[in-house]
Amino acid sequence: MRTEFKLRPWSIKDLPNLIKYANNFNIANNMFDGFPHPYTEEDGKKFIQVIKKSKDLILCIDVNGEAVGSAGIHLKKDIYRKNAEIGYWLAEPFWGQGIITHVVPKLVDYAFEKFDIERLYAIVYGRNVPSQKVLEKNGFKLEGRFEKTIFKNEKLEDEMVYAFRRNNWKK
Repeated sequence: MRTEFKLRPWSIKDLPNLIKYANNFNIANNMFDGFPHPYTEEDGKKFIQVIKKSKDLILCIDVNGEAVGSAGIHLKKDIYRKNAEIGYWLAEPFWGQGIITHVVPKLVDYAFEKFDIERLYAIVYGRNVPSQKVLEKNGFKLEGRFEKTIFKNEKLEDEMVYAFRRNNWKK
């Protein structure tokens, strides 16, 4: 049975759970370097302040009133203005419960309903097979695998780029 969740705005009241769950090497290891490890109270406060001012959509994944992850749509600029990137992370105790598989289509719908974009994409580490499977289940197509383009934790890693096009979207 799938765990029920809701997507909602982040609040400063979420800070204790944000620190509790984000302070995890296994999460940080699959994120950009801007997602710190260890994840401190100062990092959490800065994150909540920054997203309140952002034009991007960054939502809290809430399970039973507890902030257990984040999901977002990051708009691109200039020649990439018809593109947006999705990103997400989920607290490790909630992995394998189908939450992210059901978060992604909500992000897709929101992105194409609210933004003037043609392409929604995600960047995934080559070793992160569960995230690749989530995207594939939701109709994202692998556009490219770039060998050893990501430098994370003193290692070169493969980068997978998945995308979903507006013309494939059926609301």
